Amino acid sequence: MDFTRTYDVLVVGGGNAALCAAITARQAGASVVVAEHAPKPMRGGNSRHTRNLRALHPKPTGVLTESYLEDEYWDDLLRVTGGRTNEELARMTIRASQFAPGFLADCGVVFQPSLSGTLSLSRTNAFFLGGGKALVNAMYRTAEALGVTILYDTEVQHIEVKDGFATEAIISWRGFPERIRFKAIVASAGGFQANREWLREYWGDAADNFQIRGTPYAQGTVLKDLLASGIQEVGDPTQFHAVANDARAPMVDGGLAMRLDCVPFSIVVNKEVERFYDEGEDVWPKRYAIWGRLIAQQPDQRAFAITDSQALHNYLPSVFPPMKAGSIPELAQKLGLDAAKLQAVVDEYNAAVLPGTFHGNKLDDCRTDGLEIEKTHWARRIDTPPFYGHPLAPGITFTFLGVKVNDRAQVMMADGKPSGNLFASGEIMAGNILGQGYLAGFGMTIGTVFGRLAGEGAAKYVRN
Repeated sequence: MDFTRTYDVLVVGGGNAALCAAITARQAGASVVVAEHAPKPMRGGNSRHTRNLRALHPKPTGVLTESYLEDEYWDDLLRVTGGRTNEELARMTIRASQFAPGFLADCGVVFQPSLSGTLSLSRTNAFFLGGGKALVNAMYRTAEALGVTILYDTEVQHIEVKDGFATEAIISWRGFPERIRFKAIVASAGGFQANREWLREYWGDAADNFQIRGTPYAQGTVLKDLLASGIQEVGDPTQFHAVANDARAPMVDGGLAMRLDCVPFSIVVNKEVERFYDEGEDVWPKRYAIWGRLIAQQPDQRAFAITDSQALHNYLPSVFPPMKAGSIPELAQKLGLDAAKLQAVVDEYNAAVLPGTFHGNKLDDCRTDGLEIEKTHWARRIDTPPFYGHPLAPGITFTFLGVKVNDRAQVMMADGKPSGNLFASGEIMAGNILGQGYLAGFGMTIGTVFGRLAGEGAAKYVRN
């Protein structure tokens, strides 16, 4: 590696958003270097653990059924964010998502035929054959074939920003201090979700019980550095994309497989054996990402999904088998819960269940009536042994605090003007569009759309 030369474009990060930027800039003729904090076997950031992206399409494609148009997509996003989104950037992302699968396919990513069944996503989300690891490998192969220089074990510790322009990056390369000079830079280094010290600033000791689903390298170093350099921040630092994870999962890098999809077909109680939210509020792809935050707010950041043999085949099987018992009191004992209280909660719930027609993968009319917290869909009596219990913990995917950007992926300076040569893509800027909540596959969409915009903008700046 020649650290004396000046590269056209430095891309900071090594996930999908970074690679989309690097490939796009290189295709436009720029010399590009990618600084990936992780070693090669761990490359790819959170993209390693993904499996799909959400894409607009006016008619069926090889991998998507029916159609999914802008207004419905926008409505879905509006509902999960509660309106906390930048409509201009969100609609631009939604429109551009139509071309995301084609771009990724051109980069060697292979999609699988549409999925039916428990995920309810065949119409909205395109799935990567082989998952995120296959996507990451394909993108790196393409980048390398184009002549992009990849640096692994390379942490960008500081980006020098003066008068709205970035000039050089101070890095640790394989443990040695170096600097990289460039003409333009794209920050795609993710959020700060793996930095427990930073999480503790907002969540206190509860942060010690959060499981980090993805890469341990998302320390937020670049984000913190940029915000200290006069770049506008966006997003709520207490907000993150978090899911109901298996409480027995690894504390870091457990990935997708540790997520539990049983919630809509269960009742969920905390350690005090109290229900705390409507488990059947909406179809799972629109609601799974609120449950991590809900569990994070419970005592000891733990909850328990209680169900019976009727529901076992309505959701994806878990990696760790659920606790199983012949009675509710026996199940309570295995989960460490008060047996009499759990029996009373189940009895009260069962008495409130109204007759209805059950539909596992769409909103149905099975609901309760008379409870303090009603279950509005998929409510069936829990009365058919064996009974099952899944212990739940918050699994944090990424944080929503980020740098403010415009519709060209340029970061916005404190004076309200865009930086001339500093761009951002991926989780480090996703808070512009995701103020709260999450829509399945949308993080990959934001990363692909803004990665391409950032790469294009960086190369254009260099040419001019």
